[in-house]
Amino acid sequence: MRIAKAMARAGLCSRREAERWIADGRVSVNGKLLKTPAVEVGPADRVFVDGKPLPTAEPPQLWRYHKPKGIVTTHSDPEGRPTVFEKMPPEMPRVVSVGRLDYNTEGLLLLTNDGALARHLELPANGWARRYRVRAKGRVSPDDLAKLKDGITVEGVVYGPIEAAVDSVQGANTWLSITIREGKNREVRKVLSHLGLTVNRLIRVSFGPFQLLDLAPGAVEAVRRKILVAQLGPRASEALGFSESQADRKARHARGKAQGEADEE
Repeated sequence: MRIAKAMARAGLCSRREAERWIADGRVSVNGKLLKTPAVEVGPADRVFVDGKPLPTAEPPQLWRYHKPKGIVTTHSDPEGRPTVFEKMPPEMPRVVSVGRLDYNTEGLLLLTNDGALARHLELPANGWARRYRVRAKGRVSPDDLAKLKDGITVEGVVYGPIEAAVDSVQGANTWLSITIREGKNREVRKVLSHLGLTVNRLIRVSFGPFQLLDLAPGAVEAVRRKILVAQLGPRASEALGFSESQADRKARHARGKAQGEADEE
């Protein structure tokens, strides 16, 4: 497979990050420093990243994490702020996040040990909704919120359809439910600011079919493989290494049939 895909499968990074690492001269194959990601590697190739052997790819897995406010979604922060990945339990493997949540945003963050799975889940083309509960200072009219269903352009950035509704009003604050499907940088905050609202609390309550529910702040919980495969669908599950290919299934059934016939004899 392509070197970037192999690095993503090993849980080191996303494919896009792998390509940047290669461009930065951090990856070698069989003793030769790579200059391009257009390289195929196999089991016999010796791949090193930052001078260390490429880890053996573990079975793809997904976790739900309740990100608290006040930590960043990055592996290292130049400002020295605490990071999501520093907060993981010691038994957790190295993981990457499915998208990001801002420093002051809390709620559901999906984590995975497989960069290819992360890339698949965060692609807007897959249409998985991100739902938020929002507390914002100010008032907004139902008509202005309804217009967001057609998308909106803010400071030259085009945002796709947004579902928004007022849940309640408490003093100077308004609580809203917001659903987006693209997840562009600070999308909810920027769009609501454009409507005259100042967000002072932002909680992601679901990402696609996966929900925050009663997961405690700072807690992390594995998603059962059966549930993940069901949500991905057969084609994506097979492509991402969660299920057998048709050829593998036929081979397994043939072996089982042969074994059964042998037992009868």
